[in-house]
Amino acid sequence: MSIEIANESGVAVNEAALAGLARHVLDEMRVHPLAELSLLFVDEPAMTELHVRWMGEAGPTDVLAFPMDELRPPQPGGAHAEPSGSEPSGIPGLLGDVVICPQVAAAQARRARHSVTDEIDLLCTHGILHLLGYDHGDAREHAAMFGLQDRLLASWRADRGPDGGTANGRAAVGRDTAGRDTAGHAADGRTAEHPSAPEPGPNAGAGGSGDDQATHG
Repeated sequence: MSIEIANESGVAVNEAALAGLARHVLDEMRVHPLAELSLLFVDEPAMTELHVRWMGEAGPTDVLAFPMDELRPPQPGGAHAEPSGSEPSGIPGLLGDVVICPQVAAAQARRARHSVTDEIDLLCTHGILHLLGYDHGDAREHAAMFGLQDRLLASWRADRGPDGGTANGRAAVGRDTAGRDTAGHAADGRTAEHPSAPEPGPNAGAGGSGDDQATHG
């Protein structure tokens, strides 16, 4: 699993811990072990630019996801299936980019009354699920996506030791600052969420946590 992290936000984040969380989510979702993921942290002006360009909405947002369309989980009955626990699915390749704005995350964390680390973990998980094709445009999708998101975060936290480390050697999640999120879909069908900064790549997508809305949010 290749996870590339770039921090252009001006705010310190625990990159090793976030790589561990991303790896945990992808492992739990049975994503191909040779898949690649990019996490980009940007400041508010950069996120605003991305939010306006891809979502047509003013101001910064917390998270945006820019997925590659060829790597999506099964979708029986119009709903994304959860991992069966058998062999990893999909093909090796680039999953896409998750773009997070720590400054927006910090504001959301204060409103939600939890740590910035928890907020950024939530946004990271939410963004990855958007890359895998999950969304929350209606009540059914919302319940499925957020239920899965909660379970993934709970299993990640349970996997960490009392000192913030993990039983399998993954790095401890740092105590940074973040907030809450929202998601959305670009006019061209790609999904996007909360404002973002420099252009992450050719694909745009949605991300977000808490109570954001898919296709926007």
